[in-house]
Amino acid sequence: MSTSDTSNSSGHLLTEQSNKAIIDPFDARSIQVQPVAYIDDDPTTEFLYRPRTLTVLVSMLVGLVYVAMYPEADDTSTNIKFGVLAGIGSFLLFAMLQFRDGPFIRPHPAFWRVVLGIGVLYQMFLVFLLFQSKRDARYIFSCLDSSLGIPLPERSYAEHCELTIENFKNQLDIFVIYHAIGWYAKAVVLRDYWFCWILSVMFEVMEYTLQHQLPNFAECWWDHWILDVLTCNWAGIYLGMKTCEYFEMKGYSWRGIKQISSLKGKVKRTVQQFTPHHWTKFEWGTTKSFKNYVAVIGLLFLFLQAELNSFYLKYLLWVPADHPLNSYRALLLFMCSIPATREAYQYLTDKKCKRFGPQAWLTVANVMTETVICYKFGRGEFPNPAPTHVVVFWTILITALIGYAIWQFGIPYMNEKWKSKYSNRRLNTKKNT
Repeated sequence: MSTSDTSNSSGHLLTEQSNKAIIDPFDARSIQVQPVAYIDDDPTTEFLYRPRTLTVLVSMLVGLVYVAMYPEADDTSTNIKFGVLAGIGSFLLFAMLQFRDGPFIRPHPAFWRVVLGIGVLYQMFLVFLLFQSKRDARYIFSCLDSSLGIPLPERSYAEHCELTIENFKNQLDIFVIYHAIGWYAKAVVLRDYWFCWILSVMFEVMEYTLQHQLPNFAECWWDHWILDVLTCNWAGIYLGMKTCEYFEMKGYSWRGIKQISSLKGKVKRTVQQFTPHHWTKFEWGTTKSFKNYVAVIGLLFLFLQAELNSFYLKYLLWVPADHPLNSYRALLLFMCSIPATREAYQYLTDKKCKRFGPQAWLTVANVMTETVICYKFGRGEFPNPAPTHVVVFWTILITALIGYAIWQFGIPYMNEKWKSKYSNRRLNTKKNT
């Protein structure tokens, strides 16, 4: 995993290395970015950054000719599966070679182009799934894995809520580790203690809000606040932020492999290829401007929605919690959110950046398309209305958010506008007299 940035604090054209310019992908002038050479003053790795488009094209065509000449299998299902996988592979190969470079160059720009390509494929699959009925969507998943397509048993975690050692132990399973890992990943992506803590508390609030729809959201109070927030979430956030602090303070020196004499040094330099090239500390500045305020609220909403989608998709499509598909989806969103958050931060903080990055655009599309699917397949599934206290709570919270925006940004803006108008009127009066 790499979270390295090619841009400096100003976010624009970087220096030239070995007479080969590195083009900032956020530069508004880079309408179509050509293949870029990223060289860390290391001639021994220069061949990794030279374009190999024709070589790869010839290799792919040779492979396709071999497949055409090779006798096909008698099993139609096998042929379809291999055909789909080959089509996906061809698309990702094109993405690796031809997609625009993103903000990261570790371990290699091509790696992040493939991540973008996988995100595109996922978006295409989501759009296809949106046009299916709920029954057909479940059938499609059963074709992917014969163990799917079976109704899931309902489970509530709100039983035996006495805070005892025995009850506490019964709630400890492998998902506790997954929970902590998930919050570690969020901390590495967001790089802000307060943001992560607000997100952590708000997700528990969302579970309280929606437990009348999904039984899995019903938990004991100590499960919400002690096991989740103060144990799993805190551990993941703490370790994630310590990782961020390490990379913020780390001195980045990229020596060439040939310049290192010891074998240990060469191995260490090889491992460093998978660490950030540079590190940018995120300062979201929620109260700096109305744009920042709306952006942070939107980012918070997007992360919460991505979490909720995982539960609703499992419930509606009959995918068990321990099925690998859930892990694949979480890993995909994590890998996409790393450059997406960096692009969103660049767009938010750099006035010269006029374009919303492709990975950020695609990640928003993925999450919101999942949400639309949940809405479509969820019609008729949740007949119970929201409790009165839930409606009251969200009415107060939304009113407070809007009221704060008016007090913090709206009133000062109107005062400045009125002062400017009054000053201009006085100036015009003096000129006329």
